[in-house]
Amino acid sequence: MRVLDNEQRRILIDIGQLYENELEIRRRIRDYRGGMTWKKAKDREYLFRLSGRTGHGKSLGARSAGTEKLYKQFHQGKAAVQERLVKAKERGAHYARLARAFQLERVPTVVAKVLRELAVRRLLGREFIVLGTSALYAYEARAGVRIDPALTASGDVDLFYDARRRLALAAAKFDAGGLLGLLRQVDRSFEPIRAHGFRAVNSDEFMVDLIVAPRDMRDASTVRFGESDLVASEVPSLEWLASAPKFDAVSVALDGRAVPLTAPDPRAFSVHKAWLSTCLDRDPLKRPRDRGQAEIVARIVQEYFPHLPFTEEYLRFFPKKLLRANLGRLVKAEVSARGE
Repeated sequence: MRVLDNEQRRILIDIGQLYENELEIRRRIRDYRGGMTWKKAKDREYLFRLSGRTGHGKSLGARSAGTEKLYKQFHQGKAAVQERLVKAKERGAHYARLARAFQLERVPTVVAKVLRELAVRRLLGREFIVLGTSALYAYEARAGVRIDPALTASGDVDLFYDARRRLALAAAKFDAGGLLGLLRQVDRSFEPIRAHGFRAVNSDEFMVDLIVAPRDMRDASTVRFGESDLVASEVPSLEWLASAPKFDAVSVALDGRAVPLTAPDPRAFSVHKAWLSTCLDRDPLKRPRDRGQAEIVARIVQEYFPHLPFTEEYLRFFPKKLLRANLGRLVKAEVSARGE
């Protein structure tokens, strides 16, 4: 693990602050999508608010002083926010050059593009979080360190959907193509590995998995966000991570731009990975890597996040037996499982 110097930390902080501003602008831009126009019907003009690219929309009323004012305000507002986006992009490009110069790039670009889109649609951190190896980028970014690339390198990203949320509300934030449509917006080469499967892969063989925690046996409905979308796969033990507090951070992608990350609480990640490393049915090639990731995240928590204690009280969403078996392997000798 390598600690960032003061200049690298300053740039990373600035990038995070600029990203928050750009994110809000992009959300405003999305609010203006579709447009507003006049349509003639039976010798009268009506103001229509269009939705998406289909040309469909709803009438806001016949042409009048009131609707003309709405039309003017809409287009003035859209122009103003587009101007703000141009300036935000210019500042972002400047800091992207700085990020590359100071070797701050970390997250694969395709992952960053997907997470940025989820954030714009207000899905990241609410319905979706990042699991697996990609979560490490969140922990190191907040700590101001860099984890050994041997532990962070990955050819896939796990997108965890919290199935306790209302599926219809989440689906409404996607376009018609659902999550797969969003992936193709980022990279046209994304295709599902099989029909109605949980995994999509692009031309560079990078994979995106849609996963959920095990659900009640009485709930046989599929989790997807569009007719031809990916269908989420249930993964055992993820209910523990679903119950953990969320952990937000801003890192830097390989394109030099900011990338938002929401992952499980690092303590939960560490305990879960430590447990995985002991599972005999786990791929033996993955178990040592699980162990290494568990240990490095535990070290980051203890050195940089002292406000996050490794105690049973804070990790009560894990089974006690599992928790007690793994805490002693992760925390320093002076920290007990009871937090004494």
